Amino acid sequence: MDQKKTWHEKLYCHLGQHFLIEKLLYKKNTSHHKVMIFKNAVFGKVMAIDDIVQTTERDEFIYHEMLTHVPIFSHGSIKNVLIIGGGDGGILREVCRHKTIENITMVEIDINIIDLCKKYFPNHSNNAYEDSRLKLIIDDGLNFTKKTKDKFDLIISDSTDPIGCGKNLFLSEFYFNCKNCLEKNGLFVSQNGVFFLQKDETILTYKNLKQHFYNTKFYQANIPTYYGGMMMFAWGTNNIELHKNSLIEIQTRIKYAKLTFNYYNAKIHISSFYLPQYILNALDEI
Repeated sequence: MDQKKTWHEKLYCHLGQHFLIEKLLYKKNTSHHKVMIFKNAVFGKVMAIDDIVQTTERDEFIYHEMLTHVPIFSHGSIKNVLIIGGGDGGILREVCRHKTIENITMVEIDINIIDLCKKYFPNHSNNAYEDSRLKLIIDDGLNFTKKTKDKFDLIISDSTDPIGCGKNLFLSEFYFNCKNCLEKNGLFVSQNGVFFLQKDETILTYKNLKQHFYNTKFYQANIPTYYGGMMMFAWGTNNIELHKNSLIEIQTRIKYAKLTFNYYNAKIHISSFYLPQYILNALDEI
């Protein structure tokens, strides 16, 4: 591939985004994915999986902070965490910052993604793979959640879009398995695409989650990498009180944890659950 070639993301048929490639770093098919890593003048290093942008150096912190700290501070007493996917290491990095967490299990289907991100995106994991609390398992998330006897306070599904092997992590069966893996007051969260352009995906997730969790909802964040508007995060738990934290309660938990962030804060936490009316209208019709 020539230098300065334009690459077009292929998530949508009729529109999308393009990147000018300053330098191609890697392009190869793994046993599960088509992977490309390149440098871009605006976003730094960019990784695309199956022709869809997954993460960039420039704005990864928004996604990883929101998918991690919103559920952790909402719950307030997370001890055991299961991460499904997340081979770039960003979710693991953020989870490891919480010293009160005792055990972290990470299930990633493709060891090659982990190895590539350690090499090309070392700041994503920031040596989190060396954390003594981590148990890394190479397996399909659907298969693992079906067979494991372990219980978790929090399950974070950091999957690709529901394409190829990523489809398994959007099935009703997967959500059912996750419910069975959770402790009594446990919580499940996952990435769920950009509603404005992936409405059907959000609605399907909502229908499937509602079959298994009393408290099903979404929260959101604006992430420049993910084209088309606000990014949605799915939320499922059988504890109906978990999302009802006050601002002071979240501020206190953050203060106690002695953590600082680049995007997340207590006000962002509270406001992320307030969704635009067009999304609420669509969910109310289900």
